[in-house]
Amino acid sequence: MNIAAVREQINQAHQHERQTGQLEARLKDQAPHLHPSIQLPQDAQGTLARFVSAYIDQVPELLEAAHEVAVEAGIESQIKPVLKIAEAYFLQPPSVMAGHIGLDCLLDEAYLAHRLVEEVNDLYIRHFQQPLIPVDTTVANLIAHQLIGETFANQLDEVVHHSVDEMLNEDSFAAESVETYRERLSSPETGAAWKRWPCLSRQLGVELGQPV
Repeated sequence: MNIAAVREQINQAHQHERQTGQLEARLKDQAPHLHPSIQLPQDAQGTLARFVSAYIDQVPELLEAAHEVAVEAGIESQIKPVLKIAEAYFLQPPSVMAGHIGLDCLLDEAYLAHRLVEEVNDLYIRHFQQPLIPVDTTVANLIAHQLIGETFANQLDEVVHHSVDEMLNEDSFAAESVETYRERLSSPETGAAWKRWPCLSRQLGVELGQPV
């Protein structure tokens, strides 16, 4: 895992944003046209900018914590390849994102990483009746989906589905280490690393609700 390189790319994107204001301009245009179910406080543009920044900044920590939990649970061989894909979204972005730069681009790449974790969680719920990673990014991902735009976000979802299908299949859950992990699911150690991951969107004052 080359998390340091991911962090450096994020730092460079923040610097690019300070110099250009590219993301700020995009959000200013988008805020009035977002789906009415996205509920924002009065400072809509500022809230969205903080949301995007935190959504991107959270990726390295999320990948590090996921790797740590996978090692502790004895399932590193199943999970590390998937986390490497999320890392590669930043370091070698898919061709569908060619030419994108700055925080504007990293929102797309962060969406890929967060959605990958969400898909892995769904698989674990199916097999273990609880997630590998008890962090709820569903609402945050839906908001990011809106900010990215329906057509392109759907393309990114296809990239995620392809990645998961390539790396995780039924055999991935048949390994002896996975069975051992299944027995340890109720242990406090397995979930301890995740207690600091509340709902991201709620933290930042962005909610989904019924359209008015």
